[in-house]
Amino acid sequence: MLWNALVNFICFNKILLGIGMSEIRFKLKPVAKKSKRGFKRRSKYAPILDRFIEGEHDLVRVEVENRSGTSIRTQLIKLIEKRGLEDRVKASVADGALYLEKV
Repeated sequence: MLWNALVNFICFNKILLGIGMSEIRFKLKPVAKKSKRGFKRRSKYAPILDRFIEGEHDLVRVEVENRSGTSIRTQLIKLIEKRGLEDRVKASVADGALYLEKV
């Protein structure tokens, strides 16, 4: 019983964490705020929105292989909101087809 208590101890003064028969050395450092991510993950649907914005057409039907218009619309709406384009681009579904429209 004493061995179990000894094995599962945490001692911050000595910066030592005992787990089973091994030990891990670590430090806890106070910070004012969390660092930002080192990379930005680009949406796989971003090229659809980019090409539409750069294009000359005001209304297009979007077809993506093996995806429903509704699920793609959801992702495009999130992307439009993230980029602050709600006043310029609208995504909608009619009869199962996805449409992008310049407002």
